[in-house]
Amino acid sequence: MLIYLRVLRESFNFAINALKNNKLRTFLSLLGVTIGIFSIIGVLAAVDSLEREIKGSLSALDNSTIVVMRFSFGPTDVPQWKRQQFPDVSYDEYQYLKRNLPNTESISFTIGVPDESIKYQDVTSTGVGVGAITHEYYDIEALELEEGRFFNESESVSGSPVIVLGHEIANNLFGGLNPLGKEVRLYGRKLTVIGVLKKQGASLFGGSRDGQVFVPANIVRRVYGDNNKGVFPQLILKPEDDVDNAEYMAVLEQQLRNYRGIKPGDINNFFINQLQGFADLIDNITGQLNFIGLIISGFSLLVGGFGIANIMFVSVKERTNLIGIQKSLGAKNKFILFQFLFEAVILAVIGGLVGLGLVWLVSIAASQFTGDFEFVLSSWNMFVGFAVSAVIGLISGIIPAISASKLDPVEAIRTGM
Repeated sequence: MLIYLRVLRESFNFAINALKNNKLRTFLSLLGVTIGIFSIIGVLAAVDSLEREIKGSLSALDNSTIVVMRFSFGPTDVPQWKRQQFPDVSYDEYQYLKRNLPNTESISFTIGVPDESIKYQDVTSTGVGVGAITHEYYDIEALELEEGRFFNESESVSGSPVIVLGHEIANNLFGGLNPLGKEVRLYGRKLTVIGVLKKQGASLFGGSRDGQVFVPANIVRRVYGDNNKGVFPQLILKPEDDVDNAEYMAVLEQQLRNYRGIKPGDINNFFINQLQGFADLIDNITGQLNFIGLIISGFSLLVGGFGIANIMFVSVKERTNLIGIQKSLGAKNKFILFQFLFEAVILAVIGGLVGLGLVWLVSIAASQFTGDFEFVLSSWNMFVGFAVSAVIGLISGIIPAISASKLDPVEAIRTGM
């Protein structure tokens, strides 16, 4: 064991000397490894960060959550012209399923509407996202209040003029004042503020709750009506924890088909979307991005490997005389082999560490310039970068190391003189 440690130490010294004595040659040769590791780990870190941000945006909703609407989250065999004829889900269907669908923990009726302006006295906030929902949505998404309360079932059913503000909207309209009990104007109506949500921070999709307000869905129904194609009604359902989701969705599908009078053999005129399917789609997309990035980055590593091999062949030639002397003093082929192999690995790892350092600096800069989007260089990605660079060094150095180990000591000394 001690002899291998000595070989490793000597190889490290030779590698450092190569860096010192042939700075330009070594720099150019290691540049390929540095760029390759930077590319690979940069791609992995970027995709990981993107995936973490997307899933973080969805984390408030459980993967078992189901969304029923006239649109599909993913690809579908139903042609577009036919999908455009599908009716929207209705408030009556929400009430029907609430009464008749078994094994349901919560079901909420929501309406996607265009952004609006909201006003308090002389202060106006524009581009405000309006969450038109029934009271169950509060539990489905596990919204958190900073102060006040959410509207209850009675207020939801009657469409009471109440509103819950996102953190940013509350600050924009009221500054440091307490907004509870104050009246704001939305859709030309006066609504009483009954709650303020906790600060969430920006979302990748621009849908942060901080810039939204929540009102009972029946308020918005009075504004837009029930047959307005400019809005997007949907049902959000959360099954009970111990329910088989496939069976639950089959029952849900049959209930809706019965309610809508869809004949046997006819296709559904609605889509049942599960967030788990959306999460799987995200995993598939990020997996493809990783694969494409790795293929492209592999070419940089290939160039880097040739650079390391070039350094090692030159190193073998420059130290031919020393190899001959070592062999004449009793050094075994294995000793010479490991000496050059360790040196190649050390040089490659040095290039890899520089590449990791560049990724780390870029991740810090990217996080600063992208605001709330956090570009993360994980310890796993750093390990991958370290391991890949070591493997590149191992592969690139094996042939020069074998050629060095097989040198005849007499010929080596003669050639080196």
